Amino acid sequence: MKEPGVINYPVRHESFERWFGTPLGRALLADQRAMLDHELARLTGARQIQVGVSHRLPLATGTDFVQRIMTTPRWHPHIPDGVTVCAAHELPFPGDSMDLVILHHSADFSQYPHEVIREAARVLRGEGTIALMGFNPMSLWGLRRLVSRHREGPWGGRFLLRGRMEDWLHLLGFNVEASVTRFFRLPMQRSGRRPLDGLDARLAGNRILPVGAYYCILAKKRVYAGLPRRPPWRQAKVISLSGTRTVGASRGCAQRQFLPGKSD
Repeated sequence: MKEPGVINYPVRHESFERWFGTPLGRALLADQRAMLDHELARLTGARQIQVGVSHRLPLATGTDFVQRIMTTPRWHPHIPDGVTVCAAHELPFPGDSMDLVILHHSADFSQYPHEVIREAARVLRGEGTIALMGFNPMSLWGLRRLVSRHREGPWGGRFLLRGRMEDWLHLLGFNVEASVTRFFRLPMQRSGRRPLDGLDARLAGNRILPVGAYYCILAKKRVYAGLPRRPPWRQAKVISLSGTRTVGASRGCAQRQFLPGKSD
């Protein structure tokens, strides 16, 4: 089925958020939370921000940051403190103000996925960390999206290639420190209702092929050391000696000596 000419992203955001209430959605979210809690536990700093499709899906709640900020793309009544309403590609925060940025499928569900990554890079301070999550098109989940006639839940996302996201991060000045795929379950609701068996179990035992339902990329923002400025030219002090004549004491002029009895 072809994508419609105009995509209603608010509707897709709501559908994706509701999908996290299904058994499969809860299982995937639990896996993402466990993975980030383990990988980000060592990080500390002043501020972390999570950019996603909803403020009701918090991640990395156990990190040691003074302030945790979440964004949501649409307004809701009774939005709690610490939640900012904004688009993922237009973050209302100053540059170099965050120590950790978590992108929770925000590029998957944005009209401008490259700008989402660029904005995350802008607000992240030097040596800060970005955790980027997205659905893996090179998986059974990606195949399910291709054959699905509906664009509800995760199937309304872009499913961007992991290699492309890594390339974008490199271009924006990041070092990729880890890049993995996870959640080796079939894209069917029964996979979230009961323990793994059959094909689910065989996929879960695979840790070599990058066929997990989603990927997570951890990258650190590089800081380039500026070249030291060349000191301004200082006019040399010239001391006149007996029997010598100095010509030129400024930049670009050579010093010449004339001995008695010698002509030019």
